[in-house]
Amino acid sequence: MNSDVLVIEQSAPIDAKFIILGGIVIQNTKSQRWVGLISGLILNAFGNALTISANMGSAVWTASAVNYSHWFNLNVGIILFFIGFLNTVTNQVLLRHPDWPRFVGEILYVCFFSYFVNIFAQLFDQIGIGQLPIVIRGILSCLGIIFFCTAISLYQRANILMHPNDDTTNILRFMYLKKSAVAAQLVDFVPPIIAMVISFAVTHNLYAVNVGTIFSILFNGLIIQTADHWVWPTLKHNFKTLGND
Repeated sequence: MNSDVLVIEQSAPIDAKFIILGGIVIQNTKSQRWVGLISGLILNAFGNALTISANMGSAVWTASAVNYSHWFNLNVGIILFFIGFLNTVTNQVLLRHPDWPRFVGEILYVCFFSYFVNIFAQLFDQIGIGQLPIVIRGILSCLGIIFFCTAISLYQRANILMHPNDDTTNILRFMYLKKSAVAAQLVDFVPPIIAMVISFAVTHNLYAVNVGTIFSILFNGLIIQTADHWVWPTLKHNFKTLGND
């Protein structure tokens, strides 16, 4: 056996072993991880589109994108892609070493994510989500946040491709913040909040900030951590930076 490959037996009957290969911990099959990625990608786009169409507050990063799209009169998808690119560069800095496959994969994820968000948002607009009573829209906004937090849990654990911002929280969680999803989410909220403060100072307008945003700030990390344990619990964290710190 190659000296940099270590197979460790575990007591769990389903997850009987995992492999450490060059600092990469693999605890699930490739097919399981791809199912986690694809289901997470679609559910993430679905949840984000639902919060946008309900118009009762989006997640902090999405809300910052909406504000900058109004400020610069650009499609929100373009702003989301630009934010994703900045997140991707940030991740390379946090990893402390270049990881070009990861860089390219995250850019690809942003492209697919933006495409599916537009599809779902158009669908929700066509069925009249934005015209529903305010209480129902508030509930739908919070439900959308629960959906995309569950999605984040799925594809963070699969760890093939993920949105670069969610990879940021993954890196913060496992390399810097003692595996705390809650702490990682709170730290990750700082840049978009600062961005929205700057936008508000210039435009004197604040968009996409409502009950859903508050719900997201308070519960994002908790929902992700809960989903880790209750939604497909046999999908483990296949995390790629073990030993790189």
